Amino acid sequence: MTTGSAPGKIILFGEHAVVYGRPAIAAPVSQLAATATVMAAEPGNGCVLDLSDIGETVPVTGESAMQPLALVTRLTLDALEMATPDWRIVLRSTIPVSSGLGSGAAAATAIVRAIAAAAGHALTPAQISALVYESERLFHGTPSGIDNTVVAYEQPVWFVRGQSPEPFVIAQPVTLVIGDTGIASPTSVTVGDVRRGWQAEPQRYETIFDAVGRIVYAARDAVQSGDVAALGRLMDENHALLHEMGVSSVELDRLCAAARQAGALGAKLSGGGRGGNMIALAREAEVESVEQALTAAGARRVVTTVVEPKQN
Repeated sequence: MTTGSAPGKIILFGEHAVVYGRPAIAAPVSQLAATATVMAAEPGNGCVLDLSDIGETVPVTGESAMQPLALVTRLTLDALEMATPDWRIVLRSTIPVSSGLGSGAAAATAIVRAIAAAAGHALTPAQISALVYESERLFHGTPSGIDNTVVAYEQPVWFVRGQSPEPFVIAQPVTLVIGDTGIASPTSVTVGDVRRGWQAEPQRYETIFDAVGRIVYAARDAVQSGDVAALGRLMDENHALLHEMGVSSVELDRLCAAARQAGALGAKLSGGGRGGNMIALAREAEVESVEQALTAAGARRVVTTVVEPKQN
């Protein structure tokens, strides 16, 4: 048996606007992960994905080959110039689906890594990211590419669509409390709705996207200088603009407000919106009170993660 794993991810700043050429900052969430295990199967059975978490078994050939995880399996085997092996690939994940935490990209990345390990090949983060992006296209329709980039590189990145990702250096650890609304919200739906809004009112949406872009640049400066107070204010501003785009919700707004009242420096939704997760920036002294406030405000799950400095 061989295994491959991959973390979840959060978008710190810039979701939705990143699809339209503005920058975004994202980071891995190591506390949540997907793990794929490659096991030998009976000869002649071919390669099958065992997606036990959702109760599915998916062959990687035939009509199922266009299922996103079957596709990335097939593409990885092709990239490694392998004939279809008799394997059972078992996937397990602690990342909630349709919640903005990169569950699809993490699952695909874990599968790619497990296959490469079983084949005795090493793939670069860039190669893994490119393979996973193809599955993201099936998951989300018009993905920005940020999920596969952050998960494959496993470190904070500065991302602009169409450009090479830049590993992101931060001045000091950043503690984030993640609150899960418990509401599934497929990214493809909110991305599609924002696109329809942009098509109907391009000038209005471009103005919003420009404002988000300015916030992301300011956030990079704040992170690089260690100015967490400024970072918190920028999170609040970014959330307000996401609300203006129509991708927030009563539940997300309530959790963000509860976090701020409990001492968080700032809070915003993270990911596609209308459900899924929000994030709150907290100093160590306020982490427990923010966690408790989010639970009291209706969060189904609360996870605290620390984004650590990592030199290039």
